[in-house]
Amino acid sequence: MFTSLSLLIPLLACSPKEPAGAVDDTSGAAAGTQPTGGLDSTTGGGEDSDYTDPDTDETPDTDGSTTGGTIEGDCEAGGWAPGQAAFRDASADWGIPELAPAGVWLSAVDFDGDGWTDLAVRSGSTRDDFAAGTRKAWLLRNTGEGTFEDVTQTSGVRALRGEDDPNVGRPGAVWVFGDVNNDGHIDAYTGLADADSPDPTETSEILLGDGAGGFTLAEAPSDFQSDATDQPYGAAFADVDRDGNLDLWVTNYYGAGNYRQDRLYRGDGTGGFTDVTAESGLVTEEWYYVDDLNAALGHSVAWAGAACDLNNDGWPELLASSYGRAPNHLWRNTGGVFDNGSVASGYAFDHREDWTDNESARCWCALHPTDVYCHAVPEPALIACSSDADAFRWNHDYDWYPFRLGGNSGATTCADVDNDGWMDLLTSEIVHWDVGSSSDPSELLFNTGVDEVVFERPGNEVTGLTRDYDGVDWNDGDITGNLFDFDNDGWLDVYVGSSDYPGTRGLLWHQASPRSFEAVDVNEGIDHVRSHGSVAADFDRDGDLDVVVGHSASRCHGECYDTFDIRLFENLAGNGEDFVQLTLQGGEGSNRAAIGARVDVLAGGVTQSREVDGGHGQFGSQNEQALHFGLGASCVAEVTVRWPDAAGTIETFTVERGSRYLVIQGEAPVVETPGGSK
Repeated sequence: MFTSLSLLIPLLACSPKEPAGAVDDTSGAAAGTQPTGGLDSTTGGGEDSDYTDPDTDETPDTDGSTTGGTIEGDCEAGGWAPGQAAFRDASADWGIPELAPAGVWLSAVDFDGDGWTDLAVRSGSTRDDFAAGTRKAWLLRNTGEGTFEDVTQTSGVRALRGEDDPNVGRPGAVWVFGDVNNDGHIDAYTGLADADSPDPTETSEILLGDGAGGFTLAEAPSDFQSDATDQPYGAAFADVDRDGNLDLWVTNYYGAGNYRQDRLYRGDGTGGFTDVTAESGLVTEEWYYVDDLNAALGHSVAWAGAACDLNNDGWPELLASSYGRAPNHLWRNTGGVFDNGSVASGYAFDHREDWTDNESARCWCALHPTDVYCHAVPEPALIACSSDADAFRWNHDYDWYPFRLGGNSGATTCADVDNDGWMDLLTSEIVHWDVGSSSDPSELLFNTGVDEVVFERPGNEVTGLTRDYDGVDWNDGDITGNLFDFDNDGWLDVYVGSSDYPGTRGLLWHQASPRSFEAVDVNEGIDHVRSHGSVAADFDRDGDLDVVVGHSASRCHGECYDTFDIRLFENLAGNGEDFVQLTLQGGEGSNRAAIGARVDVLAGGVTQSREVDGGHGQFGSQNEQALHFGLGASCVAEVTVRWPDAAGTIETFTVERGSRYLVIQGEAPVVETPGGSK
């Protein structure tokens, strides 16, 4: 049951032009209408706020007052077209070479609350030696002057619990941020893979923020501190029971010779977390019975985790992305208790199960023609085959079962790609040239909009997310991906970071029309080889999204750069006005960071939907808390917020383009300026 609080009168049109990418009736939402999956269609009506006169026909100002009349005429749009530069490498301008943050796991977060998005960068799970300059983590503060400063050591984010040595940084590569004690300050979870850790005195931790950029170790105990067998590779904050306190979803990789149980920890609102995996219905099985594995009932082999609401009921689902062609996991939230929807949703693995074009499988069957299912398998065409060792990517005892025909999933990102009001998924996958069509590629999974959560995979040939190869023996090293609107046209674009193999690089696609993408040439987009890790945020507060990418040091083969520093690419496509940004702050009953809040922005006849991100991706990538919406030629936008409280409170208001607004639950939005609001 949702409640509604209408903060301002409905949108007053500014007669925008019809966007070139407006959704038509074949894409799930007619231009000029609320999408079928939007908040209005799932939540019904609600009560009005006291401070807005529901009978007024005047346009509200951003401070809550009203002025007569409507905003007439079109506003100027930015946008991008082939042949136009979209980004430039601005790393040197930001002082990155001097700071030398050499990492691939990236998070965008305003940890000190000054309105400027900061960066968290990690490259490994061992300790920092600040005195010697041996580093595995960097917390970089955005100065607001187009540069970063390294505050890792002074912030306390890497403070040791087991000893007092300011020159040593605590290990742990999995970082996600949220306000776990609801004091208005950003806190952090830092995860350490205890199963394989050589550092027995330290473990995963909660760090409480002071709002000024400092962190201290939480005093409240958490169950993950005493779990010596966990192997966290992914994490996400989410309020899974909607009690107003953030909970923590931790996904585990293979470690110490065993697959590991993914775990859910319930937050107590003080910084302490209790393991509620079993009572929440999330228990999985050891890898033993094939039927269990085919049904995705075995432990995941998670490289990443995520949490987002996939059926628009206000309850976040939980995701685990599995490496090693093991099934991905999707857990449907039924009110704080979960059921396994991995296979039924189409997320566990795709529908492509023909393994007979796998060169190693063909080799095995050529050498063992009487083995089960080998009688009709073609001869290998691309590899030598004279011994069993040549069938190097095939075990005929079980590799033809469904649980072995998935992908090598690096990460999953949630977003409404086609603006139909339902969260879709982007998966990033490692694929090798010789394994054939059964290995899941990086692709978009489009939400069909049913309560049970079901996705369709039209395929990259349909969506246009294709790439060219220089030869036969190619490898897609796609470990990370991102969805963001780089040209402010109101449609999300796709960036995939491909690394670790010869010829791999970052790949950017522009959504030219709904569900249809065109490649952005590297000379116009993001020219970056061995791209691993990415975050998109408006670091310079000019109204468009910049991109920071990491550089992998794995298997360079002479293709890597001289350093492994991150790089910042400044956006050139926006015009400084064709956007609106919203920073949400939860009120009574909601977590203060508003993680899981759903925002719909209606402008130009198209509704865009976003959720505040609590972490996703390998080792905890995270988007900035401020939500960014490109508005194209629209002058104003109608905003609907569904807060993550027990009632599912809904608020609506109207904003003008060209500003970032602070939206506090139950209050009128105000324009947010760095260091404060006006």
